[in-house]
Amino acid sequence: RRRRYHDYEKMDEYPEIGAALDIYADDATQTHLDGEMLTVGSNMAEVQEAVDDFVQETMLDKYLWDIIRNMCKYGDCFVENIVDMNNPDAGIQRLKILNPVFIFRREDRFGYLKGFIQEVPRSTAQAQQYQGNKLDKKNTIHLDRNQLVHFRLHTSDSNYYPYGKSICAAGVRAWKSLRMMEDAMLIYRLHRAPERRIFYIDTGNLPQTKVELFMERIKAKFKKEKFFNNDSMNADERYNPLSAEEDFFVPIKNGQGTKIETLPGAQNLGEIDDVRYFRDKVLASMKIPKDFIVEKDKSPERKANLSQLDAKFAKAVMRVQRDAEVCLNTLLKRHLRLRKFPESSIATLSVKLAPPSDLSEKRKLELAEQKTRVVQAVKGLELFSNEFIY
Repeated sequence: RRRRYHDYEKMDEYPEIGAALDIYADDATQTHLDGEMLTVGSNMAEVQEAVDDFVQETMLDKYLWDIIRNMCKYGDCFVENIVDMNNPDAGIQRLKILNPVFIFRREDRFGYLKGFIQEVPRSTAQAQQYQGNKLDKKNTIHLDRNQLVHFRLHTSDSNYYPYGKSICAAGVRAWKSLRMMEDAMLIYRLHRAPERRIFYIDTGNLPQTKVELFMERIKAKFKKEKFFNNDSMNADERYNPLSAEEDFFVPIKNGQGTKIETLPGAQNLGEIDDVRYFRDKVLASMKIPKDFIVEKDKSPERKANLSQLDAKFAKAVMRVQRDAEVCLNTLLKRHLRLRKFPESSIATLSVKLAPPSDLSEKRKLELAEQKTRVVQAVKGLELFSNEFIY
């Protein structure tokens, strides 16, 4: 699990993947027209007022963006509920986001949550590369099951249960291939891009034993760069190492004469289809439309395509929102129980996040409008009952 989290942190440093995680968090934390992020469903005005005060006091609307982004990045986000033990009736006073690397779920043999275990690292500097030691009483803290809220992307995959599955999980292998491809492309460009020259030096009738010394003397002339020295007021020479790496010196005979040819640099520097292939695989694994990340032409066809992609991507964001809403309801009900609200009012509480896409909502309104027109036309025929039509 720690190894997975370490891979996710490295993936977050990649610009396209970091932008995709930001898009998930931005769409999942949209606000309604009135500026509110949460819709509280309750029949009691006191409950709605208590929830609104809780959101303002704990700044839940500010923390929610980071919570959902960590859910998408790691698959998990542990939020601590801080309560004043001298005045527990005041409810939850503050929220604190914890590092999921050091939090473990403690369950019984039936899979029910009994509590959490928090490991204390040796130092803050070791926290990033910390691989973990054997858990014992000296380096662990036991937390009550009501002390934390475990935000997670639910999955039935046994490799990730009982923790969440990150949206980056399916793209780890493709991302590692993409990183190697980009490094190989960069090394190739740096090594093959410069042009090189071939010096064909006519050695005349020199014997074979003296050709090598003659070629070294010719090389030395080209390797040295002349410059004017202000101190001595003379023209001096200094070594130029690039000439030795770029150029080739070839001795020739038979009176062909000295000549210089130029070897062109790499000609296929613009071919990056293999890199794009792995980049598209990474974005596809995260269910993020490629057009959201990669800018192309601004044609009307692309705008129409973006509207369809936005409505389709909204379904992936709504799945993240549903998992977040489960934990938000748990958090708010826990706060209301501390405030001594009756269980009947707590049971009816439900919190919903704003729809992630305006275009998706627009399509729903268009469908509702068409249904209304159909109902109006069918009722005019007077062939069916109202119950059947509705």
